[in-house]
Amino acid sequence: MCKVNVLEAKTNFSKLLSMLENKEENEIIICKNNNPVATLCLVPQVDVNKRIGIAKNKISVLDLDEFNSVDSEITSSFLGL
Repeated sequence: MCKVNVLEAKTNFSKLLSMLENKEENEIIICKNNNPVATLCLVPQVDVNKRIGIAKNKISVLDLDEFNSVDSEITSSFLGL
């Protein structure tokens, strides 16, 4: 853990990120007037290809005939038929 002031963090932001990525530091404390105000740390890696699947089996795809039949129902509802 290292402490840096705001100006140093602003000036050396890329270097600080590299230190975290290279595991030279596990956390960097950013201070304002020698008072800690923020912590800079790595975000855990997330598998972006993993899908939550919240809508799995809940969405059905209509074929063209089904779509057209729904369309006539909607049209008749709007026209008051």
